[in-house]
Amino acid sequence: MITTAELRKESVSCPMDFILRMLMGPWTTYILYNLKTHGPQRFGELKRRVSGVSAKMLTERLRTLEGAGLVRRDYEPTIPPKVTYSLTKRGHELDDVMGRLAEIGMRWEVEDAALRAVRAAELKAAE
Repeated sequence: MITTAELRKESVSCPMDFILRMLMGPWTTYILYNLKTHGPQRFGELKRRVSGVSAKMLTERLRTLEGAGLVRRDYEPTIPPKVTYSLTKRGHELDDVMGRLAEIGMRWEVEDAALRAVRAAELKAAE
């Protein structure tokens, strides 16, 4: 059995690299954020909430996230079939991190908008 210390010695990359590479895929954080915020959703509902994503891309990202153990796909063999996507326990482990990133992102958007307004006012005054 390999211990955590031995695993760290074998790993030359940053321990966060694996997770960050997974999250950097197109639409990934948007999908995870929607599943965290709105709970389990059917494909169509998720597609409406993740505006701009194609059905093909959403399917691809959901399969990738399912393969990584972050998203669960629940299939009910009804007519028509009912498929619901939700976060797994592993997916919910990212809740605090994703929530904090969302807070920082919103704050930075406000700060950047304020800076743009100041710059625009300075440019207008210089004319």
